[in-house]
Amino acid sequence: MRVRGVRERTPHQHTSGARRRPPRAAEPHAPGGTTGRPCDPALAPLLAQYRAVCPGRDEREIVRGYRVAERLHRGQLRKSGAPFITHPLAVATILAGMGMDTATLVAALLHDTVEDTPYTLGELRADFGDEVAVLVDGVTKLDGERWGARAEAETFRKIVLAAAADLRVLVIKLADRLHNLRTLGFQSPEKRIRIATASHELLVPFAERLGIRVLQREMDDLAFAARDPDGHAAAAHAVAAALARGPAVFGPAIGRIGPALRGHQVTGETCVRPRHLYAVHKARGGDVDGLRPGEAARLLILVDGPDTDCYIALGAVHSVLHPIPGRLRDHIATPKDNLYRSLHTRVVSPDGDPLEVIIRSRAMHPLAEYGIVASVREAGDHAAEREVAGRRDLVWLSRLLAWQSAAPSDRFLDGLRADLAPGTVAAFTAEGRMVTLPEGATALDFAYALDGGSGERSIGALVNGRLAPLSVELRSGNVVEVLTEPGASPSADWLDFAVTAHARVGITEWLARHHAERSADAGRRLLAEALAGRRVDLLAAEASGDALAVARDLGYAELEEMYAALDSGSLRLPHLLARLVPR
Repeated sequence: MRVRGVRERTPHQHTSGARRRPPRAAEPHAPGGTTGRPCDPALAPLLAQYRAVCPGRDEREIVRGYRVAERLHRGQLRKSGAPFITHPLAVATILAGMGMDTATLVAALLHDTVEDTPYTLGELRADFGDEVAVLVDGVTKLDGERWGARAEAETFRKIVLAAAADLRVLVIKLADRLHNLRTLGFQSPEKRIRIATASHELLVPFAERLGIRVLQREMDDLAFAARDPDGHAAAAHAVAAALARGPAVFGPAIGRIGPALRGHQVTGETCVRPRHLYAVHKARGGDVDGLRPGEAARLLILVDGPDTDCYIALGAVHSVLHPIPGRLRDHIATPKDNLYRSLHTRVVSPDGDPLEVIIRSRAMHPLAEYGIVASVREAGDHAAEREVAGRRDLVWLSRLLAWQSAAPSDRFLDGLRADLAPGTVAAFTAEGRMVTLPEGATALDFAYALDGGSGERSIGALVNGRLAPLSVELRSGNVVEVLTEPGASPSADWLDFAVTAHARVGITEWLARHHAERSADAGRRLLAEALAGRRVDLLAAEASGDALAVARDLGYAELEEMYAALDSGSLRLPHLLARLVPR
């Protein structure tokens, strides 16, 4: 069986061995960028989005990709009863609206063909090239029949590794999940909750880490509605009521901000920006009664000038609206992990209501809304520029890659959830290097984030110049110096306060490795003593290869495995002696 994830099909398609093959050669082209045959009307919304965001680009590959996908999925149905092709078409349309390049849209149209039709990856590569094949392979789930219970974890690991080479893989996966969340009502209640929970724990954090707020907000609210319908309805009602009172609160504030900006020679636009429902629900701990307009929306100031004008605008706002101490966050000087840049400040409105004001330049705005997609969109179909755009300094991805290979399947998803948990702390080394960590991270997590060697040899830390234990919880702005000793080593107690997956995997791996070494040493000593009583030298048996031959006969690849088995009792000493003494 295949691991279907959130998509299920009717079982009657493609049961025979016949393989439907698309044409390898391009079909005759008509002027205007489309093929000579009229396009399927179902393709019109996708092409309209593509033309609106990327006018003038060649549409022929998109049309060809759609025709191949439609042919291969023909007869397959979704739970709703709609033809299955509506799903990849919707995914591609979402991506087209975000301004993704042609190869990404073709891959989105074909992203389920290798998994759910007889079409092979090799055939897809021959028909559409390496670039599209790599993207499709990246989002193709692993076969559940082969991988069993490990399939989900290893599929996510595969996506992470593919995204490290090309972030468009992850963007396609997010659009895929968004459309499945939009159609979640056709699933059983149990499956709706399972999919929504997995989305909140794994996919929405990926959208946040990539800075794709347009996807994050909708995925958040759709998953929220599936997991907690009553809470979603309550938040929707409370937000609507609060926004109805909004003009009385936001109007006077905007009336003061406009003249203040002009007085400081700053041009820009101020607008009211509603928050999405799940964010409101979380901020209020689920209790949305009495929600104020300032909790349901924020003021967004888009500055026309350079980045420095954002700070001038901040001063202008503070000159007419009283700032709340300790609530200024500068994400321009210190961008978030997802490259987000803006100033956030909390002020008091003329009527005494607290308001949050966000200030950013118009140049920052696309990155704030679309994240890494904005960079890919600017590069368009130029592969070299797109590669640079997709490899910006995403610290979270580097951190994830640093520990994922050492994490076994049964711990990988837990580590991924921990690493993608919301909230970050920005601490610094003495040399000024910034290290971003999840909220609640400790000095030990900081040490492992520097490199594995520092983590394993840690004995303490200096935080802002003061001696502190490895368990101390860090705050943004802390300057941390890790204290190490050459002979130091991890302790099992460290798992009580290690927060990041990188640290926990590193500690667990070291403890397991050294436990195995100690067990092998103990088993070898036990065998050596028993052989010495029979006038047999174990060292000579090892040197001659006799000991290794016995180990292989018993099913152990290495001597250390046999010795460890002897120490644990899974291999009995008399049985081993009977094999070794005659030799």
